[in-house]
Order: sequence, then C-alpha cells, then structure tokens
Amino acid sequence: MPKEWRIPRYLSVENIIGQIKEGVSTRSSISNFCRHTAFDSQIEPKSIEEALKDEKWVEAMHEELNQFARNEVWFLVPKTAETNIIGSKWVFRNKLDEDGMITRNKARLVAKGYNQEEGIDYGETFAPVARLEAVRLLLAFACMSGFKIFQMDVKSVFLNGYINEEVYVDQPPGFEDHQYPNHVFKLKKALYRLKQTPRQWYERLSNFLLSHGYERGMIGKTLFIKKSNSEIILVQIYVDEIIFGATEDSLCEEFVAAMKGEFEMSMIGELSFFLRLQVKQTKDGIFLCQSKYCKEILKKFEMESCKEASTPMPASCYMDADAAGKGVDQTKYRGLISSLLYLAASRPDIMFAVCLCARYQANPKESYFKAAKKIMKYLKGTTNVVLWYPSHSPIHLIGYSDSDFAGCKLDRKSTSGT
Repeated sequence: MPKEWRIPRYLSVENIIGQIKEGVSTRSSISNFCRHTAFDSQIEPKSIEEALKDEKWVEAMHEELNQFARNEVWFLVPKTAETNIIGSKWVFRNKLDEDGMITRNKARLVAKGYNQEEGIDYGETFAPVARLEAVRLLLAFACMSGFKIFQMDVKSVFLNGYINEEVYVDQPPGFEDHQYPNHVFKLKKALYRLKQTPRQWYERLSNFLLSHGYERGMIGKTLFIKKSNSEIILVQIYVDEIIFGATEDSLCEEFVAAMKGEFEMSMIGELSFFLRLQVKQTKDGIFLCQSKYCKEILKKFEMESCKEASTPMPASCYMDADAAGKGVDQTKYRGLISSLLYLAASRPDIMFAVCLCARYQANPKESYFKAAKKIMKYLKGTTNVVLWYPSHSPIHLIGYSDSDFAGCKLDRKSTSGT
C-alpha cells in the first residue's frame, strides 16, 4: 500500500466511507458542496409530470406563481367561443454561478407565443438591446473618470410591462383552479415569450427613468444619463440586468432607492460578471476578459487538447471564393463563427480574422473551416488574455491602419477599409 494512503491500526477499513484513493474531503470543501447541492435539485425536469414529483421544483413553481400574484399579472375570467386562447407551459432551468455550481432551481411559466395572431394579440414588437461594445465603452469611461460600476437586476422582469392588447392564456399546467377548471387568465401585464413582452418592459422602464430626470442616449437607446451640477450618473440597460455608475456616490444611492421603490430588485453589488464578461475593478484600472466563455467554446467544438498557435491567422492567408473547394456542414461552421464573434467583444486581437471568416457563412468550404480552427488554436494558448483599462488615462481615440490597397482577391478593395 502506498505511503500516502497508509491506514492507522486503530481504524478498520470497513468503517471508511467512500473510496480510499479519492483522497480526503476537508470540512470546507464539504460545506461548499453542501451549500450548493443540498437544497437544490440537480436534475432539470423534461416535463411537468416529472417536476411535480420533486418537491424542490414544486417549490420553485410556487415561487413563480407568487411573483405573478405580487405583480398582479392576470385575473381569472370565463372562456368564450370567440376568445383566442394562448397556451402556457413550464420551463425548468438550473441557475449556475461563475464557477458552474448550481445556485437555485428556476421554474418559469411562459406563453406559447407562436400561437399569437398579429394585429389581434400584438402590434409592435421591437425593443432595443445594449451591444457588448456599449458595455465596454461604459467600463472604459468609468475607469478613465475614476468611478466604479455596480450591478442590479429586476426580479421577474417581464411581469412588469403593461400590456395594451387583450390576451388570454390557459391556466398553468399542474396548477389549475379546481373550482373553475374551464376558466382562462386575462393578462394585465406581459408574460414571458409573448412577442410584445420585451417592448412593453422597455417602455415602462424608460418612461420611469425619463420621469425621474434621466435622458436617453442619442445613439445607444439603452443608455440613460442624468446630470446634477458637475456630477453625472450613467445607467446601461440589458433587459433585466442593469449596470450603473456615478461620479458621486449619492447619485447611485438615489438611483437604487428609486428602482427599489418601483420594482422588486436584487442588488448584486460591484460589477464582476455580466453577459459572460468577467470584470475586475481595481484602483489602478479595470481588467476585462471572457476566459470562462473561451474555455466553453473550446470544449463545445472539441478543441480542448488541440495544438496551440502563435497567431490567429498567417500573414500570408488570402481567403477567396474557393469555388472548387469541398463544402462543410453549414450549421457547424456558422455556430463556430457566431461563438467567435461573441468572444471578439473582449478580444480585438481576433476581430479581423473572425470577421474575414464570417464573410463565407453562406457556402463554407474546408479552407474556411481550417482558417476558423486556426483561430481556435490561437485561443487555446491565449485563454487568459485580458483587456486592461488603466485608470485616469486620456479620453482620446487613437486609431491605426495598415496601408493595404487592393488586398482583397475578390473585389480588389482595401482589406483595412480605408
């Protein structure tokens, strides 16, 4: 028996719990595991019948319906022959933290929005969403101005938007009213997966902020600004997640108090993880990266153990139509490119190579897929590369461009765009 697993004489092997070769579980590791697993179900149900057998998921469904009651989302009415009824269903998801541990079971009741009829059940549906570039710009401005960014989110966000049309939905599966089993719910507020839901939430939130003295951004419609003398507060909205910062702490406190007075909010604190962006704020500046997401896409496309590359694309790489090339799976190629485009939000070093590969998604060839895999090999060796915004750096935009003319083999235009 190896020295490291030598068993004392007074301890019987039969009394050992678990496998000897697995090593020792310390009290801290056990408590950390229990904190995340003992009070949450580890399996996501595939049906309502399966969920009703697990008390943790039943509790999660009750919590969702309690949110409906608190927000006065609907009321029960008799069903008529001319009423267009939209179905509803439960969606079950385990919420994970940054380390991939289950934090809670989330049961969400959603509408079957594909049954809606345009002009009857909904009208306009467009709602603006913040771009990742806008989030980066806000972080850069905060760093240069010397203030921190904080994060909060709205609980059951889409249940806060008022609905203008007459919309009726079935009673929640598994929770039908025994006294009125044939009644339906008429909505007062929007429900998840209705086509107009995001628009109604944005309309309510923007009207609330505008009424409190905020101004909407001229370009980014999800950015709201409020000035008080020489101080300023910036608020960036991404559906239910809100990040904000101000040059004066009292403006942040005033904003938080106003939001909590109107909506049911969850204050997260200093911004650290947002839209798969990992953020570290220090007095010397801000670190921004997507290393966790980078590892996820390497695993997704089975390139965890691939060889590393020193550059995302060879200097001599010229991609053209490649009419004689062998085609590849279009879905897989597009999935790879979309994942890389999202990663490029914090990795400008791969931006040019990814955008070049993205031109050929309509009819991908083996040569294009090989070029995209070269980018993945580069990421394998640069997973932990971060963007660094030093504090109090000058707010001046400086750009560089190669003097590349007629570099594109397809249209003989400049590849730099200048």
